[in-house]
Amino acid sequence: MKITAVLCVRNEGAFLLEWLAHHRACGITDFLVFSNDCDDGTDAMLDRLEELGWLTHLRNPGPHGEGPQWAALKQADRHPRVNGADWVLPLDIDEFVNVHVGDRTIPALLAALPEATAITLTWRVFGNAGVVEYRDAPVTETFTRAAPRVLHWPWRALLFKTLVRNDGSYGKLGVHRPRAPDAAGMARQRWYDGAGRRLPAAFHRGRIFSDLGRDPYGLVQLNHYPLGAAESFVLKRDRGRAVHADGGLDAGYWIERSFAAEEDRSILGLPSGTLRAALHADPVLGPLHRAAVAWRKTRFAELMREDACRSLFGQLLMAGPTRVLASVEAEAVWKPYIGRK
Repeated sequence: MKITAVLCVRNEGAFLLEWLAHHRACGITDFLVFSNDCDDGTDAMLDRLEELGWLTHLRNPGPHGEGPQWAALKQADRHPRVNGADWVLPLDIDEFVNVHVGDRTIPALLAALPEATAITLTWRVFGNAGVVEYRDAPVTETFTRAAPRVLHWPWRALLFKTLVRNDGSYGKLGVHRPRAPDAAGMARQRWYDGAGRRLPAAFHRGRIFSDLGRDPYGLVQLNHYPLGAAESFVLKRDRGRAVHADGGLDAGYWIERSFAAEEDRSILGLPSGTLRAALHADPVLGPLHRAAVAWRKTRFAELMREDACRSLFGQLLMAGPTRVLASVEAEAVWKPYIGRK
């Protein structure tokens, strides 16, 4: 069974080896990775990984009017790594699949839901937890405080990525869900959420987030680390967003995502450390990784000479963990908009 992940990266070489080792251990067999105008050597790391047989690397030069990730997905639609896959899963570098059944792999998840044509992997958002300085340490070990299992707001914290069977039911990949549904293929759709619940037909064509107010993580969750250390968030803003051509990475973005309500170390049960160590030991990848780490530290120092970046960094240091809204508080936010188009 071929399971292909599609990834789009820019200046994220410091996180690349952990991400790849984790997802290979998780059962992903093929990786199609696009790089965008990298300054930190991420593209050179991907070239080496392609030499080692780990992945297929394509450069995705700009300009990207609709955003670089959309441009990459359009190329992925036509690529043999996608067309020849049994299952496809577009992911970001700050997202880690966390399966809770069997041997903790995607094949075990598929075995638990044998009728599924798609499974929504809902974000469980892991906040900053007060980490200021970027350090070269695994993301999954550094950030272990997350949003509660049942969340009432914001809906953006319950976005999902879709593991979809590549059976021709959809003509195009999407960031959160497959697009261009084939009318004839909709009758055979069997979508399930991460708790193993059968999802209604509305999910077959349009939804991108799970229902608020219930736990979607019984079988699988998608650990999402959108913030990282405060220093890393400043660099993330400097990099720009992959989906949108504009920015939006501000203090408001941080406030909606810096959850620390519950501890969750469940992802650490997947044995990916040996794979990660082997990648770091490679005579080409090891030095490139260390150079990417050094680049991040140098670039942060450069950004601190800019007033806008210093202002953002100060706001992050002043902000506390995101307060979880009770259901009645969340209702006050969304109830006035019920029924509005």
